[in-house]
Amino acid sequence: MDMILIIMGLIFIVMGYLVGMKKMVWLLAGYNQERVENKNKLANLVGGTFAVLGLGILLSGFFQILETETIITIAVVIIVIEIAYVNMRLVNN
Repeated sequence: MDMILIIMGLIFIVMGYLVGMKKMVWLLAGYNQERVENKNKLANLVGGTFAVLGLGILLSGFFQILETETIITIAVVIIVIEIAYVNMRLVNN
């Protein structure tokens, strides 16, 4: 068991819940909430991504599927791709 991954996975799951279900988009960094056309779509997209990443990180922490550095790198790449997508597709110019 890797406690760092377990704690990080739980944080991601909580963030996914707060953003996706409670629509607390103000918790997000890297997104310009004032310029986003559809905040509901933003909340669902980012909240769902965080929840899925959190579940994957949590499971990897329990079962040691991949190394910690690999899991963190995958999560960061997915989040950066998502930031680029949101800034290209959901933001008014």
